[in-house]
Amino acid sequence: MKAFVVERYGKKHAIRMAERPEPAPGEDEVLVEIHAASVNPLDAMLRAGEFKLLLPYKLPLILGNDFAGVVIRVGARVRSFKPGDEVYARTDTDRAGSFAERIAIRESSLAHKPKTLSMEQAASIPLVGLTAWQALIDQASVKAGQKVLIHAGSGGVGSFAIQLAKHLGATVATTTSTANVGWVKGLGADVVVDYKTQAFEQVLGGYDFALNSLKGDTLERSLRVLKPGALAISLSGPPDKAFAQALGLNGMLQLVMSLLSFGIRRKAAARQLRYSFLFMRPSGEQLAKIAALVDAGTIRPVVDRLFPFESTPDALAYVEQGRAKGKVVIKIK
Repeated sequence: MKAFVVERYGKKHAIRMAERPEPAPGEDEVLVEIHAASVNPLDAMLRAGEFKLLLPYKLPLILGNDFAGVVIRVGARVRSFKPGDEVYARTDTDRAGSFAERIAIRESSLAHKPKTLSMEQAASIPLVGLTAWQALIDQASVKAGQKVLIHAGSGGVGSFAIQLAKHLGATVATTTSTANVGWVKGLGADVVVDYKTQAFEQVLGGYDFALNSLKGDTLERSLRVLKPGALAISLSGPPDKAFAQALGLNGMLQLVMSLLSFGIRRKAAARQLRYSFLFMRPSGEQLAKIAALVDAGTIRPVVDRLFPFESTPDALAYVEQGRAKGKVVIKIK
């Protein structure tokens, strides 16, 4: 099968198309013909080797972390899927691989795709949808009437998280550039801070939750808008001990993660706040719930651009620019 692979870690190393063996599904796995895959900043991070100590993938590595497609074959213990089913998923944590014609994935990671969406639209959802779900619902337990801050509202995670937070009944503030102010209001944002003309920490206050996906000092500044007892979650680091434990890392790496996050945890504690790093996990069960919200019209996918399979390197370069409104999707079949 055709796939886009990275053969050496490093930001300057290009990904290339190669012939790879078709994966053989295990007893609890499903073989899927991929119709579309989305491109995420995580793909660039994996190519650069930023997770090589934590997620020891074997090289050459097929990139790609979520997809939509059709079931070809199922393992002997699989009960929820059959050949011909239209499905979508975030790839299993221990293997990427959606920039390819086929993929084998655990049954527990897979869900039937939203019926109202095309393959390309469905492929845009799993990684950002699960990230928003696990941040807002699993960790923050956002409730009606609370105030939440979601950074980078025009990005993939931000555009989904705004809609989910509004569904939960929260008042939503977000940050974006001047050109996207009206656009994120259309997604449901109640308060929009134009980061080019305003410092969000000077205009916001008394918030119950903040979701950060940006680097630099944004996370530390976010602490200033939260009220005592509130939670700040970051997708861009620093990682913490709980993250290392969830990955089953050894005691030394758990200590390293704890030290990396010591500074922000100390600053959060000084303000009577909580801090957590989120590295999203696959969940077919949660994707099924997300599909129901999508089919009900509560949440809509946001696709910025569609690239043909052979232009996957161009799609990755476009995502790395950080200017996409919503998601970038590759049409594979």
